[in-house]
Amino acid sequence: MTNKLELYYKAAQSAKIGIWKLNLKTNQVFWDAVTKCILEVPEDFIPIHGSGINFYTEGENKDKIEYLIEKAINEGISFEDKFQITTAKNNIKHVECICQVEMKNGKPTQLLGTFQDITKEQNLINELQLNVEKFSSIFSSANDAIIIIDSLNGIISDCNTRASELTGYNYSELIGLNNSELFPTKHREKGDAFISNHSIRDDYTVNETYIITKSADIIPVEVASGKKFMVNDKTYLVCFFRNISERKNVEGKLNLLSLAASETTDTIVIANPQGEAIWANNAYLNLTGLSIEEVIGQKPGYLSEGPETDLQTTAIMRKAIQDKKSIKITILNYNKQKEKYWFELNITTVFDSQNNLINFIGVGRDVTPRIEKEIELKRLLEVTSQQNNKLFNFAHIVSHNIRSHTSKLDMIANAIENTENTTEKLSYFNLFKEGTEKLSETIEYLNEIITIQQKTNIEKTKIRLKDEIEKTKKALSLVIKESQITITHTIPNELIVNAIPAYLDSILLNLFTNAIKYKSPKREAILEIGYEVNENFTIITFSDNGLGLNLKQNGHKLFGMYKTFHGNEDAKGIGLFITKNQLEAMGGKIEVESEVGFGSVFKIYLNEK
Repeated sequence: MTNKLELYYKAAQSAKIGIWKLNLKTNQVFWDAVTKCILEVPEDFIPIHGSGINFYTEGENKDKIEYLIEKAINEGISFEDKFQITTAKNNIKHVECICQVEMKNGKPTQLLGTFQDITKEQNLINELQLNVEKFSSIFSSANDAIIIIDSLNGIISDCNTRASELTGYNYSELIGLNNSELFPTKHREKGDAFISNHSIRDDYTVNETYIITKSADIIPVEVASGKKFMVNDKTYLVCFFRNISERKNVEGKLNLLSLAASETTDTIVIANPQGEAIWANNAYLNLTGLSIEEVIGQKPGYLSEGPETDLQTTAIMRKAIQDKKSIKITILNYNKQKEKYWFELNITTVFDSQNNLINFIGVGRDVTPRIEKEIELKRLLEVTSQQNNKLFNFAHIVSHNIRSHTSKLDMIANAIENTENTTEKLSYFNLFKEGTEKLSETIEYLNEIITIQQKTNIEKTKIRLKDEIEKTKKALSLVIKESQITITHTIPNELIVNAIPAYLDSILLNLFTNAIKYKSPKREAILEIGYEVNENFTIITFSDNGLGLNLKQNGHKLFGMYKTFHGNEDAKGIGLFITKNQLEAMGGKIEVESEVGFGSVFKIYLNEK
């Protein structure tokens, strides 16, 4: 018997099954080495009655073991159960405890039991149970309809509540139904083929088709096949059905919008939050001359800037994009062929429900004809304003100068009429003649001004400027010699200007004679003629060291009619007035810099357009 017991202990120890005993007469407790190892107590640990209870986890586990031990001691009822314990080293373990009661004369005398660590097995069971619960939760609450089909006969063996909501059939009606019944007649072959193919293959695919509900409604769905699985030698296929009615409606609307956007004459570009184009319509491609490959992934307008593009407008647009704000601008752009066009652009920002920027949408149009008309209208308004100002000034000049002469003639006529002395009357005739000559001269000048202002559309011709300078010097050679003025210039042979020949000849003559008339008696007279060329004008400068002018006092009157400032007897105050009108008639202008005692610099701007 002793040998058998030792053999039993060794077998139990080999199987890592602990042995424990409780003598109910002596209250002596025995734990073998395996039991102590499971409880993680030292080998020399001496258990006492009740010490084992403390290892059971507080709550349900401890309450249950206390109850079972009490029933075994008092009523002799054996037990077998699983428990959670906390070892001496505070580790959580799962154990299986079996208790057999030895009876004598109908009363319990000893409890004999086994103690086995089943932590690994219990953890696997717990994990499996958790996964089952998770699957059950997902299966029942999934947004998609889930249908499990017997791959052999196509019969539905299980489904979730979403399947009932989608099809209109209740759970009991779906179970046992052949899956083909869910597809409309004209789509049934396609549905059957999908199920059959995936009963053979073991991969995940998605397809679109239609199902027919219990109420005969046709619904577009997306069908996804999951992996196959086997239960009791039967193969099952999991299929996911998703109602895509709303998506199909949206797609239909998007297709219409896309068609409209593609065919509209307005340009449309859609960009991502980084400002990179993700779509552009044909109108944009036609306007810019770019291909769709040159647009996608780039920032719209990256090739649109040119010499006349307004940098300030560009900066304002970029700042708005950086700040994620909508903006409307009109800007001069260039297409791929470097041709200019005016572009009206409205950039709109699009945000999602969380206020995150998702897109920029740029809608624009070519407004070149409109802007060109606006520019032309503005130019005409400026011309009209200038003409009105000239007309006002001219009316003032006519009124003042003719009235001055007629007043003098009227006074002389009254004097002749009121004197009886023949000699005195004859003396007034010379004054009257001089007055009529002055009046005739004034009318002649006014006539010349009218002629200049009327001939604004005379065609300009190309003139070699150096030849005109030399021609004017030659015409004034005697006067230049008498005045002892030195005239030099740096005009190159190749400099060609666009001007009306008669006007240019008159302008040069006036500026030469001005330098001669108003030279300083205190120094040798010098006139230097230079030039510079910019994008729109050829600028000719006439720098002299003559008397100079007080521009603060007389600058506003300098180009007026009959304005003289140095008291020269031969000064008539008409030359600069005519010069200014001639330059303006050619789209140019005249400027002056001057200082009394140092001389003057006249700049004439010849418009090259």
